[in-house]
Amino acid sequence: MTFSIVASDPDKGDLGIAVASKFIAVGSIVPWARPRVGAVATQAWANVRHAPHILFLLEQGISPKRALEIVLAGDPRREHRQLGVVNAKGEAAAFTGKECLEYAGHIVGDGYAVQGNILAGPQVLEKMASTYENTRGELVDRLLAALEAGDKAGGDKRGRQGAAILVDRPCGGYGGCEEGADKYVDLRVDDHPDPVRELRRLFRIWELTILEREDPGNLIPLEEVVEDVQRALANLGFYRATPSGKLDEATLDALNRWIAVNNFENKMRSDRMIWKSVYDYLLEQAGLR
Repeated sequence: MTFSIVASDPDKGDLGIAVASKFIAVGSIVPWARPRVGAVATQAWANVRHAPHILFLLEQGISPKRALEIVLAGDPRREHRQLGVVNAKGEAAAFTGKECLEYAGHIVGDGYAVQGNILAGPQVLEKMASTYENTRGELVDRLLAALEAGDKAGGDKRGRQGAAILVDRPCGGYGGCEEGADKYVDLRVDDHPDPVRELRRLFRIWELTILEREDPGNLIPLEEVVEDVQRALANLGFYRATPSGKLDEATLDALNRWIAVNNFENKMRSDRMIWKSVYDYLLEQAGLR
C-alpha cells in the first residue's frame, strides 16, 4: 500500500525518507530517522517498534542487513513486513515479505533503497531508483524527485492519499547547532487527492521559510524591481503610498514587515537586494503573477 525511498548522503550527513501511499497520515508511521545513525521505512503490515529497534542496532555499529535479520528473526508476521534501511555510511538493505500484496518488491542501490507494495508494477521502483541516481542536488531534492517519479509511474495502484518527507542533518534544523536542531526537512500531507504534488508545494514554502541554500546568483537589486514590489506590497496592505518606482525607506520598511509577517527572516537583507524566490512569492501572493 506504499512506496518509499530511504537514502543517505555521508558527505553532508543527511539521512532521509520520502513516502507516499493510499493511507491516511502515512508520514506518522513509515519514516524514521536518527541523526548520524540511519533512516528506516517500515511499511506493508508495518510494525512501528521495528524502526527504533533497527536504529538502536545501527547506533551500535551493526550493518543494515544484519539489523533487519535480528529484528525480523522473532517476528511471527515477518512475511507481511516490508522495510528499507540505510545507515550514515551509506550502507543500505531492504526486506519484502512473501505475503506482501502484489506488486511488492525492493531495489537496493548505492546509498539508498526503494521499496513498495500494492504497486502498479515493478516500473514504480525502477523509475524511483533511476531518478534518484540521475538527479543532482541535495538529498532532499533527490528524494522528492524519486517520489514524484514513482507517483508518475503508477504508484500505489489503489490510489493516492498521503505523503511525507523527512531529512535529518546534524545542526541542519531550525535554530541550528545553537538549538540542537537536526530536522532539515520534516513535511507531511495526511489526506489529499494529489499528495505528492501537495508535498512539493509545501516543500517550496519550507525552503523559502527555513532553508538557507539559495544561490547568491538569485539576488535581484531592489532598484530594478521596486515599482513591482511597491505595487505588490500596496495590494497586500503593507505599502500606503502611491507606487513611484523610487526605492525609499517607506518601501524598505514595508518589505521588511511583509517578510517578518511571512516568517522569511532568514531571507531578510540590508543591502537593498531581494532574493528571487522572495520576489516571486511576493508577486504571487499579491496576485501580480
